[in-house]
Amino acid sequence: MNNKEFVSELAQRTGYGNNKTQKYLLCVLNAMGDGFQEGNAVQVNNFGTFEVKKKLERVMVNPNGQRLLVPPKLVLGFKPCPAWKDKIKNGGSE
Repeated sequence: MNNKEFVSELAQRTGYGNNKTQKYLLCVLNAMGDGFQEGNAVQVNNFGTFEVKKKLERVMVNPNGQRLLVPPKLVLGFKPCPAWKDKIKNGGSE
């Protein structure tokens, strides 16, 4: 599902127009992004938790056998709530 389809589906479910729904969605995503910039986790009830995790510095060996030092970095992780995990594990059926 691409962005246009997602916004259309969300607009249909909420009863708002596509433009208004797109604006609300962007506000939510910008607020989440601001939280991530500060290193905060964002929990969405009945969906899951988005959190910023730190990957440690490590040594990597490329196919030529050369060892390279990979610097530490921050990555965004997602942990779905148990209900969604079970739903996906069972192929979408409850």
